[in-house]
Parts: sequence; C-alpha cells; structure tokens
Amino acid sequence: MFRTSTSSAVPRTGDGPLRVPLRSMPDVLVVNAGSTSLKLALVSPEEDVRRPATLEDAAAAEVAAVGHRLVHGGRRYRTPLPIDAALKLRLRDLTVLAPLQNVPALQGIERAEGAFPDVPHIGVFDTAFHRTIPPEAHTYAVPARWRDRWGIRRYGFHGLSVAWSASRIRVPRLVVCHLGGGCSITAVRDGRSVDTTMGFSPLEGVPMATRSGAVDPGAIVYLLREGKLTIEEVDHALEHESGLLGLGGSSDPRELEGTLALRVYVYRIAAAVAEMAAALGGLDAIVFTAGVGENSALVRRDICRRLAFLGVELDQAANKEAEPDCDIGAGGSPVRVVVVRAREELVIAREVRLLGYGG
Repeated sequence: MFRTSTSSAVPRTGDGPLRVPLRSMPDVLVVNAGSTSLKLALVSPEEDVRRPATLEDAAAAEVAAVGHRLVHGGRRYRTPLPIDAALKLRLRDLTVLAPLQNVPALQGIERAEGAFPDVPHIGVFDTAFHRTIPPEAHTYAVPARWRDRWGIRRYGFHGLSVAWSASRIRVPRLVVCHLGGGCSITAVRDGRSVDTTMGFSPLEGVPMATRSGAVDPGAIVYLLREGKLTIEEVDHALEHESGLLGLGGSSDPRELEGTLALRVYVYRIAAAVAEMAAALGGLDAIVFTAGVGENSALVRRDICRRLAFLGVELDQAANKEAEPDCDIGAGGSPVRVVVVRAREELVIAREVRLLGYGG
C-alpha cells in the first residue's frame, strides 16, 4: 500500500550526472516502461536521482533492488510485490486490459532481469493508490454477473503520479490533472483517492494524445453490429488514432492552438475537474503534472478559465514562466493552482525500501 512521509521537510529530489556513488547504501533502480517512453532512474537512499540512458549504463552503480512500474493489477494485486514467474504469468493475462502499458512493462522486466539477475525485482502497481475509491464511484451500472465474474469496475490509473502530487500538496480537497500521453483527473481527499476518470482500462475518461477517452458504448456496438469495423480495427482506432490525433491530426497540443481539437480537450478536462470537485464537496487546490500539465501554459490557462466559477484564478505571468514545482494561482485565488513535476520514480523507490529492499 502507498505510504507518504509525515515530515514537513521537502524531500531531496535533485538530478545529477551518472557516476558510481560514493555512499554506503546502494541505489534502487526504477524501470518505468510506459505507453510512450522507457524511463530509468537510480534513486539513492537520500533520494538523489540519476538517470541512466540504458540498463548497461545503470550497471555502473551498486543496485540493491529494481522497482518496476506496473500499470494494471486487476482485482488481485493491490500492494507492491516481488516479481516471480507466477506474477509474470498473471500480468500477461492482464495485458488485454492495458495493452499499451502492461506489454512494455513485461518487456522491461525481462530486460532488467537479464541485466540484474542477482537482485530482487519488485512490482509497484499504478492501480493500488485507487483502492480507496468508494463503491459508489467504482461501480458501473452493468449486470452483477459482469462485475462479479469478470471484475468489470473502475480501477483507476496514474496512481503513482497522483500519490506523489498528493504528498507534495497536502490539502483536504485536491484534484490532480495528470496530462501527458495518457490523461486522467483524480479527486484526492485527505491524501486518499476517492474518484478518477480512468476506469476499467486506461482508455476511459478525458481525451488523450491518441486515446479517445469516454465514448458512448452504443457507438461502438453500432460499428461492430453493422459490420463497419472489426474488433481489432475498433481497438486500434480507439488506442492509436483518436484523442488529439483523431481530432486535429497531431497529438501535440502545441500544434493545435485555436483548433476544435484543443477546445474539445480543454473542455473535457475542465468538466472532469468540476466532476471531481463535486466528489470532494469543494476544491482547495488543483495540480497540473506530467508532460502537458508541466509544460503547456496554454492548456493550463484555458482549463483554469473554464474553472473560474470554482474559484480558480491564475497569475498569468507565473503561469507563463512556471518551472515545477511552483504555485501559479493569483494571490487572492481561493483555490491553489500548482504545477508539480511527476516523480513516479521516487514513489516506487520508497515502496521498494518499505518492503525491506535497498536499505
């Protein structure tokens, strides 16, 4: 389960050049094989971070354990676990639920086990942070046999990223906007997830770079029933040809300023923030994180303009010049607006050490 420090001190999160560390305690190597990138990080016990380009580069350091980001744990896996043959078999079964994420994660495990065969490998699940979502938020209005037999329910994703933001911005009612290649909006009450936009798979919710987000299931049934598309064609289109790419021909918001594509994207995200604020009974702070959330002043501005009715007010100059971590809300804004750098590697390393690996 996820645990956060109760210390009020800001954790050390500096990045430095790759070198053999001169310290008594070894590093945790974090392997984050996501849908759009492979990220490696060597995290010291002091939470200094170095970023090797390859697993071969990481071999220059003393590594006590390897932590892996695993996106979908299904109903069974809710806490960090040592990776063994049985877990890998189960993860292969779960790839049908998150193919863009679990497939590269399994490939990352195989490569890392080959490079570091003599240290423990630990899986940390993105879905685990959302285990606190209450039944009224995670239950779909579908037949009970679907829910009971096949586990059809809301699981939620980006939990590692949300957990980090929640540990940095400690307010009672927080909404975290993780906006990257994948996008999700999460309601966090007193550090615990209570609702989120991604659901049974990472395909639900707001529009993303190439993923559709929520679509009327009747439209999907129509395409299949009428023979317009095959199951494989629908699956590929929703995962790879939709979202910003499907709307505007590009997955990069910087290329879509002034277009319908960006208006749809911003509108759906702002509406989701309002929905999460309703789940929280109000709003104390909103966080923008991940690639788009951290780097697009335009997207942040347009979302916040639509949220003025909730008390969200931007300092426009601070927004344009934002370097995470920083506040960009106006001085009198009743709602804090914060840009937070995603640090999933630190959450993973902490969980690995809390299991007793890596010092």
